[in-house]
Amino acid sequence: MKTAAICEVIRQKELIPGIFDLLLKAPEIAAAAVPGQFVNVYTNDASKLLPRPISICEADSDHGTLRLVYRVSGEKTGTRQFAALQTGSEIRILGPLGNGFPVDEIAGKHIFLCGGGIGIPPMLETAKAAKKAGAEIDVILGYRDQCFLADEFAAYGTIHIATEDGSTGVKGTILDAILQEQLQADVILACGPKPMLRALKAYTDAKQVPCWISMEERMACGIGACLACVCETKDKDAHSHVRNARVCKDGPVFRTTEVVL
Repeated sequence: MKTAAICEVIRQKELIPGIFDLLLKAPEIAAAAVPGQFVNVYTNDASKLLPRPISICEADSDHGTLRLVYRVSGEKTGTRQFAALQTGSEIRILGPLGNGFPVDEIAGKHIFLCGGGIGIPPMLETAKAAKKAGAEIDVILGYRDQCFLADEFAAYGTIHIATEDGSTGVKGTILDAILQEQLQADVILACGPKPMLRALKAYTDAKQVPCWISMEERMACGIGACLACVCETKDKDAHSHVRNARVCKDGPVFRTTEVVL
């Protein structure tokens, strides 16, 4: 059940240049959220009508808090305005939105949790749920250069890192780390840029390993009304009779066998 709320900023900090860590007081949304969902965050600027979708990094129902880790994209953007928020500020959000990862499918299994770039934050809440479900976890994180959040995954599984410049871990991509370290899994859950997801889809199709991916797409309404974030699917929608699905409403999490990348 999604909730619209005016949320107080508890704290905000910059993890690495351009990546911000925002903690909000949002008890109703935190209580309802599941791993892999996102929220719409609205600016306080009337000239910017559309919200910004940001994945949920952590949802703490006990303390009623919601953690969002996001990238600032540009100098006059909504995310730049979010980066200026300070303790005590208020911001309007709507959520939780979309469908999350199928935690019931991973109970007791050996899994990969793969996150690339700004697709890393939602895998932290997923890691918490996976450990609670009794999964054996390999966390595989891909960065361009500077790492963030990596140390926080240590409580949930074995961490493997790939960087494009080779400054940390394996030089290359997440798939390079999997192949070079000869890792094996029963199930894979992933979030990241489309080239990463495309490579994982090819790998898991060949290995016949079940894989769910959270897709990163530009969104407008974020609730399935505007059709701005459709992705191509293998099967036709029963209502519209076209091979499309709404990433915000039908996703953002899909089984790789359902979508065309």
